[in-house]
Amino acid sequence: MYDYEHTQPGTFFRVWVGLWAMFFCTVAVVMLESGDRGIVIGSSVTAVLIAIVVVLFHSLTVRVSPNDIALSFGVGLVRKSFLIDDIKTAAVVRNRWYNGWGIKRIRGGWLYNVAGFDAVEIQLKNDRRYRIGTDQPRELLAAIESATATSS
Repeated sequence: MYDYEHTQPGTFFRVWVGLWAMFFCTVAVVMLESGDRGIVIGSSVTAVLIAIVVVLFHSLTVRVSPNDIALSFGVGLVRKSFLIDDIKTAAVVRNRWYNGWGIKRIRGGWLYNVAGFDAVEIQLKNDRRYRIGTDQPRELLAAIESATATSS
């Protein structure tokens, strides 16, 4: 059972990546008529790889339970979790535009984000920092604070 669960869609990501997939499909179709099999195969493989990325990273679901914070991207193959007992602090933060989206190392820690600039940063007892992107920063922070208060 989760005290908090929210899925944030990566709308801009899906549109941007979808446009690239359509571009490579169009290139494949145009080149198919010209007979250039190498470009057709390359464009088709690229379009398939882009589609896989969309399936894996089209959204970010965050779940907070009394025991942990669980993150899952897209269909759930890419995941990360944090034990509530390991959390030292949590705060609402705003990411800089150049931090972008995805899973990446940023100055001071790691970022897990699919859209927007709002996030909740958790600092673990081992001083590692993680930013969880969300369009509900106050609600996520309240859920984390409630879980950490209960576990103490």
